[in-house]
Amino acid sequence: MARAGGILKFAALIFAFLLAVFLAFQLLEINMDFKLSSVISRSMPVNEASSKPVKYKCGLSKACPSGHFAFKMASGAASVVGPRFCLDDKLIMSGVKNNVGRGINIALVNGITGEVLKTDSFDMWAGDVAPFIKFLKEIEEGTVVMMASFDDPATKLNDEARKLIAELGSTAVNNLGFRDNWVFVGGKGIKTKSPFEQYIKNSPDTNKFEGWPEVLEMEGCVPQRQV
Repeated sequence: MARAGGILKFAALIFAFLLAVFLAFQLLEINMDFKLSSVISRSMPVNEASSKPVKYKCGLSKACPSGHFAFKMASGAASVVGPRFCLDDKLIMSGVKNNVGRGINIALVNGITGEVLKTDSFDMWAGDVAPFIKFLKEIEEGTVVMMASFDDPATKLNDEARKLIAELGSTAVNNLGFRDNWVFVGGKGIKTKSPFEQYIKNSPDTNKFEGWPEVLEMEGCVPQRQV
């Protein structure tokens, strides 16, 4: 009887040992599979296009061709939010940068390199138009000129200033009035009228804000000047 009990104990130990070995191998196999799958997943190329939308410079809807500068800009919103200029994926004027103001905001860009030469704003409500006229007259040939309105761009804008802006390629500047919204990209020495211009009249019938029209946004690709 004791012998039979000993045999049963021995068999139970053998069974327990075999079970432990089986479980150990199963665990090892699972672990190996996990590691192998991790290695495979890390080594497999990730399809960026399927997981992320393609981002173009300044958030444009499509890429600019070679030899062009990408730009995106917005006029001011009423008298609260200033205009915003982006050029080749760089924010060059905005309220955040603290370099915009009431009136006409302007950025001068080297037409060959895309380097920002100057940024400024001129108050056309309570300011003097003379410094603005001086600024416009000093723009060098081949310079790309970006302009946007904020609040009121026109009360102090006289015929001389309008003529100088028209020579940069603007067609809307002669109609620009009190609290109209306007965005424009032109250039010194341009031979034709600029295709980059938007204008909306301040009108109680169509204004989005009380006393001001809606914000204007414009994007495009400016041809690089050839040497």
